[in-house]
Amino acid sequence: MDTTVPGIQFDKRGECNFCAVHDHMDQAFPLGEAGKRKVQEIAADIKQLGKGKKYDCVLGVSGGRDSSFTLWYCVVKLGLRPLAVHFNDGFGNPVAGENMIKACRKLGVEMRTITSDWRESKDLKIAFLKASTPDMEEGTDVGIATALYGVAAKEGIQRIIIGQSFRTEGIAPLTWNYLDGKYLKAVHKRFGTVPLRPWKADDPGFHLDIPQMFYYAFIRRIKTVTLLYHVDYVRADVDELLERELDWVNPGAHYFDDLYQSVIYYLNRTKFNIDRRLFNYSALVRSGQMSREVALERVSHVNKIEDEKVINLCIKRLGLTREEFEQIVASPPKTFRDYPNNYALIRQLRWPIKVLSRLNLIPESAYDKYFNCGT
Repeated sequence: MDTTVPGIQFDKRGECNFCAVHDHMDQAFPLGEAGKRKVQEIAADIKQLGKGKKYDCVLGVSGGRDSSFTLWYCVVKLGLRPLAVHFNDGFGNPVAGENMIKACRKLGVEMRTITSDWRESKDLKIAFLKASTPDMEEGTDVGIATALYGVAAKEGIQRIIIGQSFRTEGIAPLTWNYLDGKYLKAVHKRFGTVPLRPWKADDPGFHLDIPQMFYYAFIRRIKTVTLLYHVDYVRADVDELLERELDWVNPGAHYFDDLYQSVIYYLNRTKFNIDRRLFNYSALVRSGQMSREVALERVSHVNKIEDEKVINLCIKRLGLTREEFEQIVASPPKTFRDYPNNYALIRQLRWPIKVLSRLNLIPESAYDKYFNCGT
């Protein structure tokens, strides 16, 4: 992590605030015997709440390494009965799609795909290109979350399992990836052309503002569980397991279960001077899963996820010519602060958000994301 990262601060020892966040979370979510006990507690809670129901949890899947391992672990190691939920916005990698189908078939898990309204999804992607912020995946990020909450509400399920880990992914700097339902609506209002369909509890669409989060967390009592926070999950050891157990095939790069990541990484590098690998690899270095020398060598090269053929395919799928695309993205860089958002309110709710994060009523990383990863 270096000074290209907004909000980074170094102490007298030369250690940054992102390392401090990692160390704090490492203590808050220990591995070893304590982690194993916590995983068993989580599994027991999920099984108790799921008694008499067809499913005891909702589990988000993408066909990538992290979610595929989480699905395998929940079924094989914990004996859970998940309903696998995938959000499809039209940019999925076919290799990842096959991974999901094979995994669910082998594990005897039902998979439900929530397909977004293509007009809305495409319109939001173009709107965020026009907004000229790094949050080009805002619609998809919100769509994934609402797909999970919507299915949980429809099926009466109170636990959502997410296959993420701060030890292998890190936490993105705030201005590199800001998630906020009000912000999405503001950008859509200014640049969008297709009306968003109204919110329904079991069909939320692209609506996930504070009222919706309150409904899911407090009325429906739905909690999110980042299971890998408590599991000794080593990425380098997982591929062989997944290939053997699930016939899993590597989609080509981390996050490449989503083809639109080619566009995102390309624009991050050429327009915003952002390399998301900085916080991803830093997490792996801190966790002892990658050497600093290897990480520095890799970031000295353009990420292989930037595939020109895939970039052109995505642009075409948006209904744009390359010339139209380049004209849109030529506008000066901005951040979420240039549009209406909830950040000021979130700052005022610092302590309630901390409590909600610790109770899993919102994702466990939410507090650190909004208060310790840039301002």
